[in-house]
Amino acid sequence: MLSVTPAAALAISAVLAYFIGGLPFGYWFVRLSSGKDIRTLGSGNIGATNVHRTLGRKAGVVVLVLDILKGFVAVWLAGLLTHGDPVALAVSALAVMLGHCYPMLLHFHGGKAVACFVGAFLYLAPLSLAVIAVVFVAVVALTKYISLASIIGALLFPFAVWLITRPAQPILIASIAAALLIVYRHKANISRLRAGKEHLFSIKGGQAARGATQRGNPA
Repeated sequence: MLSVTPAAALAISAVLAYFIGGLPFGYWFVRLSSGKDIRTLGSGNIGATNVHRTLGRKAGVVVLVLDILKGFVAVWLAGLLTHGDPVALAVSALAVMLGHCYPMLLHFHGGKAVACFVGAFLYLAPLSLAVIAVVFVAVVALTKYISLASIIGALLFPFAVWLITRPAQPILIASIAAALLIVYRHKANISRLRAGKEHLFSIKGGQAARGATQRGNPA
């Protein structure tokens, strides 16, 4: 039986996580279901928010679930390959997010990794994630801005992990790095929020979302 060193198992799990994250489900689903290229619609982002906004709620939910599964499966595989090594779990969580943000199959132009983040930390810190989910829903309900809720949730998440989950140090560090990556990927949204040009969220999506506000470009 082939023996794999811990370092090799960590490297394999990280590479697998990156390629799992790089599976562009948003692009594939929209192409197969409508014949359209999601990169030419709305913001051009391949993530669930843009799919929801441009093609409607059902399409957005399908892509959201698939992207969450990417994050969860990537970290689950890392745990399987490395017997739950915290460093491997942390690295794989970040790798799957980076794969979604910079997918090789789409010339490194991907999404914002919020759904992959949810999937990865659903495995690593489910209770902390549940608390932040409540915050996320509250911010969306009050402001109608998905981007603002994502940013606030990401920034608060490491504190929730530290206070509630109390994980091994690599997991805590990964939560901080993941939060910073999400904020960085929302830099255009931050500019639009400051300018008052960010689009509002509509639960129906599609045409309803486009009609919800005419104040700027979609997230």
